[in-house]
Amino acid sequence: MTMNGQLSAIPDSFLGGSAQRLRLLDLNGIPFPALRTLLLTATDLVKLSLWRIPHSAYVSPGALATCLSSLVRLTSLTLGFLSPRSRPDIVTRRPPLVRTILPALVYLDFKGTSAYLEDLVARVDTPCLNETRITFFNQLIFDTPRIHQFLGRAEQFEPPNQANVIFDTRDVVVSLSPPMTIVDEEDAGVLFRISCTDLDWQLASMTQVCTPSLPPLSTLEHLYIRVTTSQQERLQIDIENDQWPEFLHPFSAVKNLYLSEGIMLSVAHALQELSGESVTEVLPALQNIFLEGLQPSGPVQEAIGTFIAARQLSGHPVVVHDWEREW
Repeated sequence: MTMNGQLSAIPDSFLGGSAQRLRLLDLNGIPFPALRTLLLTATDLVKLSLWRIPHSAYVSPGALATCLSSLVRLTSLTLGFLSPRSRPDIVTRRPPLVRTILPALVYLDFKGTSAYLEDLVARVDTPCLNETRITFFNQLIFDTPRIHQFLGRAEQFEPPNQANVIFDTRDVVVSLSPPMTIVDEEDAGVLFRISCTDLDWQLASMTQVCTPSLPPLSTLEHLYIRVTTSQQERLQIDIENDQWPEFLHPFSAVKNLYLSEGIMLSVAHALQELSGESVTEVLPALQNIFLEGLQPSGPVQEAIGTFIAARQLSGHPVVVHDWEREW
């Protein structure tokens, strides 16, 4: 059953308040005051999508976890709020003694604040989860240790081999994928998206999310960093040079770094300034750098050359290649 925002609200009498045979429920921008009561009876529900939830229809993470506890057949959960106002009260964010188990859930799509998702995933276990999409509203601080623990408890995730970072005019995305020829968001096992526009803020925000405690990062060997054409036109080279090393630090297993034409000068300048132990502390396993549209000379070659020389002296050589990107 699918409903969009044409209705102002669904009456409490919907389906007689009971839904034992309901298998799919898709609400888009529609308040439903009796939703919690209905979900407690929807034991055959397979797919649940609650999208563009208005603040007037806010349901706390604790209450939602209680509702989900009866959905043992649920395979897909989509949960998205209309605005960042929908967040849990800090006073009520206490970890539960017992977590709800969703034994059949394989797909999770969330859009909201990190505080809400932190509180929710502390209350649930999803052993069969293998695909996660997480979109955060723009915010000052991203404190996400419980989300990392939640992903670490998912037994069915295929360890990712590569990460794709895309800076766009509306958001920044990091997707983690198993081995494949082409990195595609649709094939990502884990995807983080942050809705913000300025490149320096995008980088700072994603740095907070991609911490060393994020379990999938330890298996990544390939890291692609791209900027879209529209964002490239707004690219500011005056990003603080210490931002890139902080972002790259968790990717300790990466052997191959791929930089698109629009972003490589900014990264090269940051790598150029590394010295001493920091030369090998950032991307310690790095063996190759692939630069899109590599030219025989110019500011990119000069900056990256300084880093290459420092790595050579440290006994951890890196080779530069031309990257002919096909996507």
